[in-house]
Amino acid sequence: MFMPDMTLRGALSKGLREALQDERVFIMGEDVGSYGGAYSVTKGLLGEFGPERILDTPIAESVTVGAALGAAMGGLKPIVEIM
Repeated sequence: MFMPDMTLRGALSKGLREALQDERVFIMGEDVGSYGGAYSVTKGLLGEFGPERILDTPIAESVTVGAALGAAMGGLKPIVEIM
């Protein structure tokens, strides 16, 4: 459905919320939790889905991607945000 008043940020946030309905999906990245992510895309997700599914990571992109790969190999569905 076309929504002319929706911003790109709003569309990304809505898509993440929809993806998180699957219990296997989680988000990890720098400042995605309490800060709300770059441009506030993940704002409110920590309160809605909890710290087990919205994970703040240190500035170590290779480690974050490696952890996501391992999680995916174990059957989870990680979403990684790299600034």
